Amino acid sequence: MFRFVFPILMATSALPVAASEVVDAGALSEVTQGADVIILGEVHDNPHHHALQADAVAAIGPTALVFEHLTEAAAASVTPELAGDAAALEEALNWAESGWPDFSYYYPLIAFAQNGPIYGAQVGREAAQAAFADGAAAAFGPDAGRYGLTTALPEDEQATREAEQMAAHCDALPEEILPGFVEAQRLRDAALAAATLEALEAHGGPVVVITGNGHARRDWGIPSVLSVAAPDLNVVSLGQFEEAPQGDIPFDLWAVADPVERPDPCAAFR
Repeated sequence: MFRFVFPILMATSALPVAASEVVDAGALSEVTQGADVIILGEVHDNPHHHALQADAVAAIGPTALVFEHLTEAAAASVTPELAGDAAALEEALNWAESGWPDFSYYYPLIAFAQNGPIYGAQVGREAAQAAFADGAAAAFGPDAGRYGLTTALPEDEQATREAEQMAAHCDALPEEILPGFVEAQRLRDAALAAATLEALEAHGGPVVVITGNGHARRDWGIPSVLSVAAPDLNVVSLGQFEEAPQGDIPFDLWAVADPVERPDPCAAFR
Protein backbone atom coordinates (compact mmCIF):
# COMPACT_ATOMS: atom_id res chain seq x y z
CA MET A 1 0.00 0.00 0.00
CA PHE A 2 1.11 3.53 -0.52
CA ARG A 3 0.18 7.00 0.56
CA PHE A 4 0.77 9.90 -1.72
CA VAL A 5 1.90 13.18 -0.17
CA PHE A 6 2.33 16.61 -1.70
CA PRO A 7 4.82 18.69 0.31
CA ILE A 8 5.39 22.39 -0.07
CA LEU A 9 6.68 22.59 -3.60
CA MET A 10 10.10 23.83 -4.61
CA ALA A 11 10.39 27.25 -6.15
CA THR A 12 11.01 25.74 -9.59
CA SER A 13 7.47 24.35 -9.70
CA ALA A 14 4.36 26.42 -10.21
CA LEU A 15 1.86 23.74 -9.22
CA PRO A 16 -0.66 25.07 -6.66
CA VAL A 17 -0.74 22.16 -4.21
CA ALA A 18 -1.34 22.35 -0.48
CA ALA A 19 1.21 20.83 1.89
CA SER A 20 0.60 17.31 3.23
CA GLU A 21 -2.42 16.63 1.02
CA VAL A 22 -2.97 12.86 0.61
CA VAL A 23 -4.28 11.97 -2.84
CA ASP A 24 -4.44 9.18 -5.42
CA ALA A 25 -3.20 8.83 -9.00
CA GLY A 26 -6.30 10.59 -10.29
CA ALA A 27 -5.45 13.65 -8.25
CA LEU A 28 -1.89 13.44 -9.58
CA SER A 29 -3.36 13.68 -13.07
CA GLU A 30 -5.28 16.80 -12.07
CA VAL A 31 -2.38 18.55 -10.39
CA THR A 32 -0.02 17.92 -13.31
CA GLN A 33 -2.38 19.38 -15.90
CA GLY A 34 -0.36 21.58 -18.25
CA ALA A 35 2.95 19.86 -17.54
CA ASP A 36 5.09 19.06 -20.56
CA VAL A 37 7.09 16.37 -18.79
CA ILE A 38 6.16 14.29 -15.74
CA ILE A 39 8.94 12.23 -14.21
CA LEU A 40 7.81 9.30 -12.07
CA GLY A 41 10.62 8.08 -9.82
CA GLU A 42 10.92 4.68 -8.19
CA VAL A 43 12.95 2.39 -6.00
CA HIS A 44 13.56 -0.21 -8.66
CA ASP A 45 12.64 -3.33 -6.68
CA ASN A 46 9.53 -1.98 -4.95
CA PRO A 47 6.41 -3.26 -6.74
CA HIS A 48 4.21 -0.68 -4.99
CA HIS A 49 6.14 2.08 -6.73
CA HIS A 50 5.51 0.51 -10.11
CA ALA A 51 1.83 0.06 -9.32
CA LEU A 52 1.53 3.78 -8.61
CA GLN A 53 3.41 4.58 -11.81
CA ALA A 54 1.00 2.41 -13.82
CA ASP A 55 -2.04 4.00 -12.19
CA ALA A 56 -0.60 7.46 -12.82
CA VAL A 57 0.08 6.71 -16.49
CA ALA A 58 -3.49 5.48 -16.92
CA ALA A 59 -4.83 8.64 -15.28
CA ILE A 60 -2.54 11.09 -17.08
CA GLY A 61 -2.85 9.63 -20.58
CA PRO A 62 0.60 10.69 -21.80
CA THR A 63 1.56 11.04 -25.43
CA ALA A 64 4.65 8.84 -24.92
CA LEU A 65 6.66 7.05 -22.25
CA VAL A 66 10.43 7.19 -21.77
CA PHE A 67 12.17 4.36 -19.92
CA GLU A 68 15.50 4.28 -18.13
CA HIS A 69 15.33 0.48 -18.35
CA LEU A 70 15.28 0.04 -22.15
CA THR A 71 17.85 0.86 -24.78
CA GLU A 72 16.76 2.91 -27.76
CA ALA A 73 16.87 -0.20 -29.96
CA ALA A 74 14.92 -2.32 -27.47
CA ALA A 75 12.15 0.26 -27.17
CA ALA A 76 11.94 0.58 -30.95
CA SER A 77 11.50 -3.19 -31.23
CA VAL A 78 8.35 -3.23 -29.08
CA THR A 79 5.47 -3.37 -31.53
CA PRO A 80 1.84 -3.07 -30.38
CA GLU A 81 1.38 -6.79 -31.02
CA LEU A 82 4.45 -7.76 -29.01
CA ALA A 83 3.45 -5.41 -26.19
CA GLY A 84 0.20 -7.33 -25.83
CA ASP A 85 1.96 -10.62 -25.01
CA ALA A 86 3.79 -10.39 -21.69
CA ALA A 87 5.70 -13.67 -22.02
CA ALA A 88 6.83 -12.97 -25.58
CA LEU A 89 7.82 -9.41 -24.68
CA GLU A 90 9.87 -10.54 -21.69
CA GLU A 91 11.72 -13.01 -23.88
CA ALA A 92 12.22 -10.55 -26.75
CA LEU A 93 13.73 -7.99 -24.37
CA ASN A 94 15.95 -10.66 -22.78
CA TRP A 95 14.73 -9.28 -19.49
CA ALA A 96 16.12 -12.15 -17.42
CA GLU A 97 19.64 -11.00 -18.33
CA SER A 98 18.94 -7.28 -18.04
CA GLY A 99 19.70 -6.87 -14.34
CA TRP A 100 16.36 -5.14 -13.68
CA PRO A 101 13.82 -6.49 -11.16
CA ASP A 102 10.93 -8.82 -11.95
CA PHE A 103 9.41 -8.16 -15.37
CA SER A 104 5.92 -8.27 -13.88
CA TYR A 105 6.68 -4.94 -12.16
CA TYR A 106 7.36 -3.23 -15.48
CA TYR A 107 5.06 -5.01 -17.91
CA PRO A 108 1.97 -2.85 -17.17
CA LEU A 109 4.11 0.18 -18.06
CA ILE A 110 5.84 -1.21 -21.16
CA ALA A 111 2.43 -2.47 -22.32
CA PHE A 112 1.65 1.20 -23.00
CA ALA A 113 3.26 0.46 -26.37
CA GLN A 114 0.03 -1.25 -27.44
CA ASN A 115 -1.46 2.21 -27.90
CA GLY A 116 1.37 4.75 -27.90
CA PRO A 117 5.08 5.21 -28.51
CA ILE A 118 7.77 4.28 -26.00
CA TYR A 119 11.36 5.48 -25.93
CA GLY A 120 14.44 3.91 -24.39
CA ALA A 121 17.28 5.87 -22.83
CA GLN A 122 19.38 3.19 -21.17
CA VAL A 123 23.09 3.93 -21.40
CA GLY A 124 25.06 0.89 -22.52
CA ARG A 125 28.04 -0.44 -20.62
CA GLU A 126 30.60 0.83 -23.13
CA ALA A 127 29.18 4.36 -23.04
CA ALA A 128 29.08 4.34 -19.24
CA GLN A 129 32.68 3.16 -19.13
CA ALA A 130 33.65 5.91 -21.57
CA ALA A 131 32.01 8.51 -19.33
CA PHE A 132 33.77 7.02 -16.32
CA ALA A 133 37.15 7.25 -18.02
CA ASP A 134 36.87 10.38 -20.19
CA GLY A 135 33.90 12.32 -18.82
CA ALA A 136 30.22 12.52 -19.72
CA ALA A 137 30.73 15.17 -22.40
CA ALA A 138 33.16 13.02 -24.39
CA ALA A 139 30.89 9.99 -24.12
CA PHE A 140 27.73 11.91 -25.06
CA GLY A 141 29.08 13.47 -28.23
CA PRO A 142 28.56 16.73 -30.16
CA ASP A 143 25.40 17.85 -28.33
CA ALA A 144 27.02 17.59 -24.90
CA GLY A 145 26.99 21.35 -24.41
CA ARG A 146 23.24 21.57 -24.93
CA TYR A 147 22.75 19.27 -21.94
CA GLY A 148 25.22 21.05 -19.68
CA LEU A 149 27.86 18.31 -19.81
CA THR A 150 30.66 20.63 -20.88
CA THR A 151 30.24 22.67 -17.69
CA ALA A 152 31.99 21.46 -14.55
CA LEU A 153 29.78 20.92 -11.52
CA PRO A 154 30.06 23.39 -8.64
CA GLU A 155 32.54 22.13 -6.07
CA ASP A 156 29.93 21.63 -3.35
CA GLU A 157 27.64 19.68 -5.67
CA GLN A 158 30.55 17.56 -6.90
CA ALA A 159 31.48 16.73 -3.32
CA THR A 160 27.89 15.91 -2.37
CA ARG A 161 27.41 13.69 -5.39
CA GLU A 162 30.66 11.85 -4.72
CA ALA A 163 29.59 11.30 -1.12
CA GLU A 164 26.26 9.88 -2.26
CA GLN A 165 28.02 7.54 -4.68
CA MET A 166 30.24 6.35 -1.84
CA ALA A 167 27.22 5.73 0.39
CA ALA A 168 25.36 3.96 -2.41
CA HIS A 169 28.32 1.61 -2.77
CA CYS A 170 28.50 0.78 0.94
CA ASP A 171 31.50 3.06 1.59
CA ALA A 172 33.61 0.48 -0.26
CA LEU A 173 34.93 2.52 -3.20
CA PRO A 174 38.39 4.07 -3.48
CA GLU A 175 37.89 7.84 -3.32
CA GLU A 176 39.85 8.44 -6.52
CA ILE A 177 37.24 6.69 -8.68
CA LEU A 178 34.23 8.58 -7.32
CA PRO A 179 34.37 11.32 -10.01
CA GLY A 180 33.98 8.62 -12.65
CA PHE A 181 30.75 7.41 -11.06
CA VAL A 182 29.43 10.96 -11.03
CA GLU A 183 30.27 11.39 -14.72
CA ALA A 184 28.48 8.15 -15.60
CA GLN A 185 25.42 9.39 -13.71
CA ARG A 186 25.54 12.71 -15.55
CA LEU A 187 25.63 10.81 -18.85
CA ARG A 188 22.55 8.81 -17.88
CA ASP A 189 20.66 11.96 -16.87
CA ALA A 190 21.52 13.61 -20.19
CA ALA A 191 20.52 10.52 -22.18
CA LEU A 192 17.14 10.47 -20.44
CA ALA A 193 16.67 14.19 -21.06
CA ALA A 194 17.55 13.79 -24.74
CA ALA A 195 15.08 10.93 -25.20
CA THR A 196 12.43 12.96 -23.41
CA LEU A 197 12.93 15.92 -25.76
CA GLU A 198 12.83 13.59 -28.77
CA ALA A 199 9.50 12.21 -27.58
CA LEU A 200 8.16 15.68 -26.81
CA GLU A 201 9.17 17.08 -30.19
CA ALA A 202 7.57 14.13 -32.01
CA HIS A 203 4.34 13.81 -30.03
CA GLY A 204 3.83 16.87 -27.84
CA GLY A 205 3.14 16.68 -24.14
CA PRO A 206 2.71 15.36 -21.64
CA VAL A 207 5.57 12.89 -21.85
CA VAL A 208 6.01 10.61 -18.83
CA VAL A 209 9.45 9.35 -17.80
CA ILE A 210 9.82 6.12 -15.82
CA THR A 211 13.08 6.10 -13.90
CA GLY A 212 14.84 5.72 -10.58
CA ASN A 213 14.59 8.39 -7.93
CA GLY A 214 18.17 9.50 -8.52
CA HIS A 215 17.35 10.58 -12.04
CA ALA A 216 14.01 12.14 -11.05
CA ARG A 217 15.37 14.60 -8.47
CA ARG A 218 15.16 18.25 -9.43
CA ASP A 219 18.51 19.46 -8.17
CA TRP A 220 20.73 17.39 -10.45
CA GLY A 221 18.64 14.77 -12.27
CA ILE A 222 16.65 14.97 -15.50
CA PRO A 223 14.78 18.16 -14.48
CA SER A 224 18.08 19.97 -13.96
CA VAL A 225 19.37 18.85 -17.36
CA LEU A 226 16.11 19.85 -19.06
CA SER A 227 16.31 23.28 -17.42
CA VAL A 228 19.50 23.82 -19.43
CA ALA A 229 18.47 22.11 -22.67
CA ALA A 230 14.88 23.41 -22.82
CA PRO A 231 14.33 25.97 -20.05
CA ASP A 232 10.75 26.86 -21.01
CA LEU A 233 9.38 23.40 -20.31
CA ASN A 234 7.03 22.75 -17.39
CA VAL A 235 8.58 19.71 -15.71
CA VAL A 236 7.13 17.95 -12.67
CA SER A 237 8.98 15.24 -10.73
CA LEU A 238 7.71 12.61 -8.30
CA GLY A 239 9.97 10.79 -5.84
CA GLN A 240 8.87 7.54 -4.23
CA PHE A 241 10.13 6.35 -0.88
CA GLU A 242 9.76 3.55 1.67
CA GLU A 243 9.66 5.94 4.61
CA ALA A 244 8.91 9.63 4.86
CA PRO A 245 11.94 11.65 3.71
CA GLN A 246 13.43 14.27 5.97
CA GLY A 247 14.98 17.66 5.30
CA ASP A 248 15.08 19.21 1.86
CA ILE A 249 13.18 16.98 -0.57
CA PRO A 250 14.45 17.44 -4.15
CA PHE A 251 11.14 16.60 -5.83
CA ASP A 252 7.95 18.49 -6.58
CA LEU A 253 5.86 15.62 -5.24
CA TRP A 254 6.59 12.54 -3.18
CA ALA A 255 4.91 9.31 -2.16
CA VAL A 256 5.60 6.71 0.52
CA ALA A 257 4.95 2.98 0.00
CA ASP A 258 5.44 -0.06 2.18
CA PRO A 259 9.04 -1.27 2.08
CA VAL A 260 10.03 -4.60 0.59
CA GLU A 261 12.27 -7.22 2.14
CA ARG A 262 15.65 -7.46 0.42
CA PRO A 263 19.07 -8.87 1.26
CA ASP A 264 21.57 -6.53 2.83
CA PRO A 265 23.26 -4.96 -0.22
CA CYS A 266 26.42 -4.30 1.79
CA ALA A 267 26.85 -7.85 3.09
CA ALA A 268 29.26 -8.74 0.28
CA PHE A 269 31.61 -5.93 1.31
CA ARG A 270 32.01 -7.14 4.90
